[in-house]
Amino acid sequence: MCGRYVMSKATGDLLSAFDAKEVEGTPPSPSWNVAPTQDVPIVAERLDEGTLDRHLLIAHWGLVPSWAKDIKIGNKLINARSESILDKPSFRKAAVKRRCLVPAEGYYEWQKTEDGKKIPNYLFSEEEPLLGFAGLYEWWADPSVPEGDPGRWLLSFTVLTTTTQDTLGHIHDRSPVIIPRDRFREWLDPDLTDKDDVQHLLDSLPDPVLTPRIVSDRVNSVRNNGPELIEPAA
Repeated sequence: MCGRYVMSKATGDLLSAFDAKEVEGTPPSPSWNVAPTQDVPIVAERLDEGTLDRHLLIAHWGLVPSWAKDIKIGNKLINARSESILDKPSFRKAAVKRRCLVPAEGYYEWQKTEDGKKIPNYLFSEEEPLLGFAGLYEWWADPSVPEGDPGRWLLSFTVLTTTTQDTLGHIHDRSPVIIPRDRFREWLDPDLTDKDDVQHLLDSLPDPVLTPRIVSDRVNSVRNNGPELIEPAA
């Protein structure tokens, strides 16, 4: 799964790295310990005065389907198994209509040991300073907020996961789906709406080359933050 990650880059760096035109929403502060329910940047194609452009959107981590009665369902939908998104009611519409990229510098996983301990690892690419997790997003109307109020609409997202490749499987059996830079356009393409074509794209993605680094257990608490969290454990 993906339950914590790092996003500390400046907004300008994200716009440049993902070839996005502008920002919608208020960018959050840099974080080396992003956690579910927080607001973070995502990248999606948006119509702007009749032109389709790539935008940086600020969204709630934990997907809230349009049919949900309240926001709490998002706490259980921070991740979506890529193998079943085209069949699950919570994800199947977004899988063919509302795909996004979730910018991340790396993510954390906890490796279980034989004695029951959990060792935090930071996984990152030595070649790519910014990764693009595969994500899905939805808009949800809060029934407690009057129509016409800008605060009525919540933008939320989920991160897709897959079976971890063998070289990193000893750390955790699930990992985020990472879209290679040369396939960003394909993943975000709004004309890609056929279920079989979406599944084929997911099945054809190469395994990412990531480096694991054991880090301090300070990352275990969401109250801790700062660049020291990704440094090697002493």
